[in-house]
Amino acid sequence: MDAEDIAAGRERWQQRYSAAPKRDADFTTLSGSPVDPVYGPPDGTDDPRLARIGWPGEYPYTRGLYPTGYRGRAWTIRQFAGFGNARQTNERYRMILDAGGGGLSVAFDMPTLMGRDSDDPRSLGEVGHCGVAIDTAADMDVLFEGIPLADVTTSMTISGPAVPVFCMYLVAAERQGADIRALDGTLQTDIFKEYIAQKEWLFDPEPHLRLIGDLMEYCAENIPAYKPLSVSGYHIREAGSTAAQELAFTLADGFGYVELGLSRGLDVERFAPGLSFFFDAHIDLFEEIAKFRAARRIWARWMRDVYGAATPRAQWLRFHTQTAGVSLTAQQPHNNVVRTAVEALAAVLGGTNSLHTNALDETLALPSEEAAEIALRTQQVIMEETGVTNVADPLGGSWYVEALTDRIEAEAEEIFRRIREMGERAVPTGEHPIGPITSGILKGIEDGWFTGEIAEAAFQYQRALEKGEKRVVGVNCHTGSVSRELTIMRVGHEVERDQNALLGERRAARDEAAVRAGLDAMLAAARGGANMIPAMLDAVRAEATLGEICDALRAEWGTYAEPARF
Repeated sequence: MDAEDIAAGRERWQQRYSAAPKRDADFTTLSGSPVDPVYGPPDGTDDPRLARIGWPGEYPYTRGLYPTGYRGRAWTIRQFAGFGNARQTNERYRMILDAGGGGLSVAFDMPTLMGRDSDDPRSLGEVGHCGVAIDTAADMDVLFEGIPLADVTTSMTISGPAVPVFCMYLVAAERQGADIRALDGTLQTDIFKEYIAQKEWLFDPEPHLRLIGDLMEYCAENIPAYKPLSVSGYHIREAGSTAAQELAFTLADGFGYVELGLSRGLDVERFAPGLSFFFDAHIDLFEEIAKFRAARRIWARWMRDVYGAATPRAQWLRFHTQTAGVSLTAQQPHNNVVRTAVEALAAVLGGTNSLHTNALDETLALPSEEAAEIALRTQQVIMEETGVTNVADPLGGSWYVEALTDRIEAEAEEIFRRIREMGERAVPTGEHPIGPITSGILKGIEDGWFTGEIAEAAFQYQRALEKGEKRVVGVNCHTGSVSRELTIMRVGHEVERDQNALLGERRAARDEAAVRAGLDAMLAAARGGANMIPAMLDAVRAEATLGEICDALRAEWGTYAEPARF
């Protein structure tokens, strides 16, 4: 790009920056020196890279979605929490909000993630252990008691039974008297990544996609600010993928959901802003920053050039980040505070829109209150003390960071090419039921291609770790320590006992005819072409349990079993 074009771009950015609201904050260095809100090539110089780098708030959004960067609004501190029963988790949420958290992120226990009730025999020993137990809308009432859902954005990390859990959230908001159309939050709902990495599915892919399509339609029509899909790369990375694989598999999944929306006749300008993303922030600082910058650029280009999105909001990639759980070590666990701080810094320098920081003891157990507070304070120190909020994309133009961004983008595009090829083999006629990327994803799931690629990447890293080529402090180097064992939090067996007793009382007190009518209407919608969400809401209002809703759909659609592979 020549000097004249660069000057014009700077002027465009300046106009947008001047018109945008800014936080009332001190934007100087620790020594009191003023800093510019963005930096670029010196006046009068050429820089051929700038067409790909751009300016903050301008296509291709490499440098961020907003001209002000974090001067306009800092990222949302959204701590992921959930354990035991709804009452216990509500107390933790109040602690997070009182300590300065800006949003909530719900962790569910394993029975809930699998669409089972707490008193299901397969739930034995798992209730409340890796998240909160939610069986009915009444549990959701308790979970958010005293927390106005109309005012707090809430993210829910669940995919297989996401839609009935979402219905319970809506009913809890109704009972609080909230204006449902004004709710804002995020539901994960990303079933593709379950088949690729996390393995928490209920049905075959096609019925799941049917439900997700219904959810997208319902939210676009009734809750326009709510984001019904958070496409998750986090679990792909935690399963062992490389940074480029995490990026490419995640964005490909996102393209699949765009194709799903288009196949439903939805307007891309309306539904695309309801898609958000969830990435891992791993320990390689610069590679992670480059990954986030490449993600925005790729998404904007594909949305504009492939899927026809013309408005900036439909081209934006907004994402939440969580620091890498897989990087935490049981050995010398206090080192995890340092790891989490570095990973959080990578997310911030990469322009994340919200962030969760892991606690030092999460590799051993659920976080204690003290560890959770340290994790929260880690974000606040970065936000309030380091100066990283003063300048938009402060590493933009770095030869190293820009080279890494370009390299990861190129690796991702090669993966997209392979997924397209799988789609062409799966549907040689080109008449894809949903879209070409979706066909490729489904074929890759069926053939085990995604899981094979991740397994190979994980194997290569593990081999390098065991040979000492990759080093982890406290594990294969610097292993001496004076640290003592941590006192860890444990969930007692009484949580499961009490939750099951409560569930039994709720079943005995409800209107069984209303429950049955709601479930029957839901199944009638499943067999026909009607949207399933209204009938599911009616069932939830009558206190139908999560297991009852999911079991009714399992009986209708069957269950999915991953093919054996050797």
